[in-house]
Amino acid sequence: MNARTALAAPALVLAGMLSLTGCSAYESLVHKQATSTFDDAEAFAAGAEVDADWVPADATEITVRTSTVEKAADAVILLTSTSALPNDCAEVERQSAPAWALENAPDPYEAAMVFACGDWSVMATGSGWYGWTPNSDGERSAAALG
Repeated sequence: MNARTALAAPALVLAGMLSLTGCSAYESLVHKQATSTFDDAEAFAAGAEVDADWVPADATEITVRTSTVEKAADAVILLTSTSALPNDCAEVERQSAPAWALENAPDPYEAAMVFACGDWSVMATGSGWYGWTPNSDGERSAAALG
């Protein structure tokens, strides 16, 4: 085996793996993220790898993007809902932004205020809610002060 073949072989194997497993493998390997969708809150509760107590019971069309890096807490959720957030979510000045972007999600940098729901910051969309974790210590502190 010559040097050129030795260098090309791993690239060909990776290309083959990606073609067999699709976009989710590409996202996971290259961008260190995974995206999941859920039809409703019940499916989200049963299958999501993140804890987000703020997700309303009437939520539908739920998209979740998480990090594939071990023990990374970064995640975003976009969902459709007509319900308000739980009472323990407090409106605070936005001090954080998500690590991941989702198609059709609003621009978090345009929001002066968000709701701090524990470790999540959540903002309204035209049809529901967009949330990310982790949020900032300042947002959690402001929420605790009420």
